[in-house]
Amino acid sequence: MRTSLNPPLCRIDAIPEGGALAAEALVDGEACDLLLTREGDRVQCFHNVCPHAGRRLDWAPGRFLIDKGLLVCAVHGAMFRRGDGECVSGPCRGQSLAVVAVEVRDGAVHLVG
Repeated sequence: MRTSLNPPLCRIDAIPEGGALAAEALVDGEACDLLLTREGDRVQCFHNVCPHAGRRLDWAPGRFLIDKGLLVCAVHGAMFRRGDGECVSGPCRGQSLAVVAVEVRDGAVHLVG
């Protein structure tokens, strides 16, 4: 059985269905701002950094704009799919948010590794 040295990022039910939640964690030994999305039992995690300008996506700390199912960067309006982080509209179209591997165990979201 695998065990994680990292504490859970959050409980899965803390992530709004179809929405996003901010978290902080050590990733490869570096403190990082993260963004978690959820659809049902599926959780995706990304670095909370827009590939266009290197700025956070949230419009206020931990507050994200979702428009027609897409995550919207508060700075320049780039729009990202929540499932894979690909930018489908805006100045960084075709680029993607950096993925951080997570898994759900016992109702909690953990970093993988």
